Amino acid sequence: MLTGLSAPATAASAGPAAPSPTVEEQRLDRAVPREILRRSGFDGVAPGLRDGLERVHSYAQARRLVGREGTALWRRAVARAQGRGPAGGDLSRDDDRPLYWARLGMSRELRVWEPGFELTGGQRGALLNELERTSRGQTGIRYPGAKHLRRVLLTGFDPFTLDRDIRISNPSGASALALDGTVIETDRGPARVETAVFPVRWQDFAEGTVERALRPYLPEVDLFTTVSQGRVGRFDVERTNGAWRGGFPDNDSVSRTETVPVADPASQPQWTSTTLPYAAMVAARTGRFPVYDHTEVTEIPAGGDNPVVRPDGPTPGSTARAGGGGDYLSNEIAYRVTLLRDRLGLHDTVPGGHVHTPVLTFGTGNTDPATGAVTDPEFVHNRLDIIAQVRSIVTVAVGAPAAHG
Repeated sequence: MLTGLSAPATAASAGPAAPSPTVEEQRLDRAVPREILRRSGFDGVAPGLRDGLERVHSYAQARRLVGREGTALWRRAVARAQGRGPAGGDLSRDDDRPLYWARLGMSRELRVWEPGFELTGGQRGALLNELERTSRGQTGIRYPGAKHLRRVLLTGFDPFTLDRDIRISNPSGASALALDGTVIETDRGPARVETAVFPVRWQDFAEGTVERALRPYLPEVDLFTTVSQGRVGRFDVERTNGAWRGGFPDNDSVSRTETVPVADPASQPQWTSTTLPYAAMVAARTGRFPVYDHTEVTEIPAGGDNPVVRPDGPTPGSTARAGGGGDYLSNEIAYRVTLLRDRLGLHDTVPGGHVHTPVLTFGTGNTDPATGAVTDPEFVHNRLDIIAQVRSIVTVAVGAPAAHG
């Protein structure tokens, strides 16, 4: 059958009914996301995809459209963050939130779309996955062939804790947008930075999104760092990562309390370690926030039953209950990528680990989520300072000898 010329499918032939929007997508109906999209000029992104979907006549056409639109969204967000092209509104260019909310608008359109041809549940899932990968920069990582350029891979995260404050921004995601495709000058020569952003959802991590996105590039890079928002008023280089999920709800309001699920669990270690040059990163003057070598973990000691906090890292034979980065998805991405590094035999050749940024705070008088504005000068200033310090920390890391743990 020529699908592109077929008559609109009937209810009986059109495949499974479109699923409902997710918890994460349902937040789009609130005032703050709508304001962020309008004030950034990203409010036309999801309607543009909807209009495009109305004109496709096959799954193959839909796949091409989604890949094209997802890639365009990532490139637009990067260009905006780096001051290229029109700002599109009065929100600060460094703001990561337009990308987040626009992507959710696109995924909701795709999730509820009812095409005039048969679309299986698996095909819809593949389209959603294509949107996720392209709009997060995961398919756009490219390093030039110039041998004099060192290669850096950096990842960030979406905003999270949105039910606590839906205005939240994530400086790790903002840093990824600001640094993607840039060249930094280090003590060991110029370095090209490529970035990607990951969701705050347990299920995506369990399905291998991190390994699938980063496995092709780890053998090629000179350094990698996963980045997330951490503690108030400080950066932390996390020394140790633990194989434990502590159950804090994700952006879909789902909790998971379990050992981090990975491929080949029989060979899974309880702990992995950073190989970033943490001593140099802590000692350097990189910005206004102090940088710490964070060594604390929580473990169940060998032969014990109860969790114990260890200020200087895990003891032999212990079971992880929290890495230096805690027991949420920041710890998990650090654990997964350093485990992948080790399984690829790169422990002694590719420095890598996790950096926590300070918590991004609003200005005095604008801290109440119920009445506060979506942005203010102090909020923008704090985010810009964090981004600049992430850049400086990465510059120091790439230019220093690695510390192999």
